[in-house]
Amino acid sequence: MEPLTETAVRASFVNCSKGEARRLSVPRDLAERPWADLDFLGWRDPGAPDRGYLVAERNNRLIGITLRASQGVQRSLAKTTVCSLCLTPHPGTGVALLAAPKVGAAGRQGNTSGVYLCADLQCSLYLRGKKQTGGELRYEETLTLEQKVERLFVKLHQFLTKVGVD
Repeated sequence: MEPLTETAVRASFVNCSKGEARRLSVPRDLAERPWADLDFLGWRDPGAPDRGYLVAERNNRLIGITLRASQGVQRSLAKTTVCSLCLTPHPGTGVALLAAPKVGAAGRQGNTSGVYLCADLQCSLYLRGKKQTGGELRYEETLTLEQKVERLFVKLHQFLTKVGVD
């Protein structure tokens, strides 16, 4: 992914108002992000832990969506859950159900689409082995890194389509 500016990130959001996009918490370390290893920019809001944000390239433009973590979900620390995008297994609370308001009128009526993602939204780094989950379980795959990245893109774009992004 190409490096992004705060202005580009804020302008990319499609499932919230422009005012909400202006007020959301953009990471201060955009310049230090490992852009060459990112397939999308994802982060959780440190001031509002139930909020997350995802910015990806789709059809040669940036698309940003706001996400909300489900509340009150208790996960067993003994169980492992798997991210729907990168298929990384995480112990305990390492995977979260994140819901995105749909684009347009459907979203204004409260309709959402959800997906299980790495709770910290760092799927790209887990996929490349640049970040570890803390769990011992890791699936052995015969796919190349390029094939895993392609699978992540397909799953990400399927989710964006469910949210209503063209």
